[in-house]
Amino acid sequence: MSNQKDPKNFLCDGERLDDLQRDGMYIIQNPKWFCFGMDAVLLSAYAKVKEGEKCLDLGCGNGIIPLLLSGRTKGSSFTGLELQKDIAEMAKRSVAYNEKEDKVHIVQGDIREATSIFEAASFDVVTSNPPYLNQSNGRVSEASHKAIARHELFCTFEDVVKAAAKLLRPGGRFYLVHRPFRLAEIISCMVQYKLEPKRMRLVYPYVDKEPNMVLIEGNKGGRTMLKVEPALVVYNRDGSYTEDLLTRYGDR
Repeated sequence: MSNQKDPKNFLCDGERLDDLQRDGMYIIQNPKWFCFGMDAVLLSAYAKVKEGEKCLDLGCGNGIIPLLLSGRTKGSSFTGLELQKDIAEMAKRSVAYNEKEDKVHIVQGDIREATSIFEAASFDVVTSNPPYLNQSNGRVSEASHKAIARHELFCTFEDVVKAAAKLLRPGGRFYLVHRPFRLAEIISCMVQYKLEPKRMRLVYPYVDKEPNMVLIEGNKGGRTMLKVEPALVVYNRDGSYTEDLLTRYGDR
């Protein structure tokens, strides 16, 4: 898509328009708040959305995951739920700028109230890039935009899993990116809510470093069988992206 719209009509103070380098799409971001990172890009590529399926992203932030999924999959609709009103509004402007209003919908609301916002068992796929740090990972003095994105201030990991379990149809799929240091808790919680982990991939920044991300796919009501996929290394020693990353998650 070649977008000829004037960005000035969509941007507010402090915001910028970034090229997603996919299907001519752009996204509005505010560096003072929170910009998307590699975790969101990897999650959008890890998630499988089949033709005609409906997808929900819990805690969508600036809308990066619904936008990327709308460009790379054949799903019928992509909904993002975001707690913070100003960020949800910014995400809506990104959707409008990309003329995706027919497929991408941003809803402002609380994950803890998701089941009163959406009908039960109404989605085929649920994705989430939730806050990684819980209360035991340090205190936060101010609930800033960045703090809310990083720390479990307004929802816990269990809140996310509970919402996903209720909103997914039987056999629906839950895709998650998180930190490996909470892996035991993640798997235990998913099993508790009958989102059986089916696939898992550890992500390493460099080949000689510890993994700093984990990608997981769960199946609602699925049988117990977890496939641990080959690890993904993001960077070569010179800082360039690895061939594995470009092959699996790039446009190749």
